[in-house]
Amino acid sequence: MVAQVKAWGNSQGIRLSKELLALAGIQNNDLLEIELIEGGIVLKKTKKEHRTLEERAKEFGGQLGPYEEFDWGDPEGRERW
Repeated sequence: MVAQVKAWGNSQGIRLSKELLALAGIQNNDLLEIELIEGGIVLKKTKKEHRTLEERAKEFGGQLGPYEEFDWGDPEGRERW
């Protein structure tokens, strides 16, 4: 199979046939792992699922950050708080 790289917004894209994707077991919105192997691009379906913010925060000790409310001072001009 031959595919052509085409402009897609500010990036480039490749269209893959529905039949090829079905043979690979890939459906719309599946996540793919992309590897560069010996000068070629290899796409593999990944089992990684969407993680919540809390799940991602566990990688950093479970904290999202030492964030506190910041006082910007009194309003100036026509700002409303």
